[in-house]
Amino acid sequence: MSSTITYSVTGMSCGHCENSVSKELSALTGVTEVSADAKAGTVTVSAAAPLDDELVRAAVDEAGYELVGRSV
Repeated sequence: MSSTITYSVTGMSCGHCENSVSKELSALTGVTEVSADAKAGTVTVSAAAPLDDELVRAAVDEAGYELVGRSV
């Protein structure tokens, strides 16, 4: 079962930020697509199966940003 979730991320301000977050999240097992939007402060992750939010948080942290939580 595939899933797509949008998360709020703080600290992104440019294309380089978007690329850093996308690179880290794309490395997670099962991730099929990542779309980061610095202006909106969001990142949308599509995966083959539901992802553990803590794995997503760790990947965003590794990129140097802070995952606030899921966007509504």
